[in-house]
Amino acid sequence: MKLFSQLLIVAGLILIAVFGYQYMEHEKAQKQSLEQAEKTIEQYAKKAEQPIGDSLFDPYDFEAEDGTAFATLEIPKLGKTLPIVEGTDAEALKQGVGHLSNSVYPGQNEQIVLSGHRDTVFRQFDQIEIGDRYTVKTPYGTYTYEIRETEIVPENDTSVIRKMGEEALVVTTCYPFDFVGSAPDRFVTYAYPIKEEDTSQ
Repeated sequence: MKLFSQLLIVAGLILIAVFGYQYMEHEKAQKQSLEQAEKTIEQYAKKAEQPIGDSLFDPYDFEAEDGTAFATLEIPKLGKTLPIVEGTDAEALKQGVGHLSNSVYPGQNEQIVLSGHRDTVFRQFDQIEIGDRYTVKTPYGTYTYEIRETEIVPENDTSVIRKMGEEALVVTTCYPFDFVGSAPDRFVTYAYPIKEEDTSQ
C-alpha cells in the first residue's frame, strides 16, 4: 500500500512537470509570435508614410502566409493582447490565436473566424459577455468589434462557419472551460464592427 501511494505521488509529480513544461513552451511561442506580429504591423506603418500608392494598404489586397503572426487581438475585458497567426492547425494554435484560412480578414466585409485554446490564449474566457469588445490591429489598419451574441455548439457543428453577408468577427474556443481533456463543445462569440466615434467608450 505504501509503495502504491509513493507511485501515485511520483506519477503526479511527473504530470505536473509535463504540464509545466508545456505551459512554458506555449508562453514562449506566444511571446515570440506577438513580437513578430507587432514588428509586421510596425513595418507596414513605416511603409505607409512613403509615397508607394494606396493599393498596398487596401484590406482586399492583404494575405498572410501560413504559420505567420500578422496581427494582434486585444481583449480589454481580460487585459490581454494576443498574436493572431495564420492557420488553425496545432502548430498555429500553439503560437497564438489562429485565423481560419478560408475566412476573410478585417475590413473585407464578411465572416472573420479566430480560434484558440481555452487553457492557453483564452484563459478566463468564461468572463466574456455580450457588450465586451475586441480590437484587431492589422498591418493595414485597426478594427474594433462589439460582441452581440454568444452560443455553445457541439464540437463537430460546422454551421458556425458560413457566409454572413456582413462583417462579423467570430471567436471560438473549447467548452466547458474547466473540462479536463478534449472538450465536447465550442463557445462562440459573434462581434460586429462599431463606429469609430464609439471606440473611446
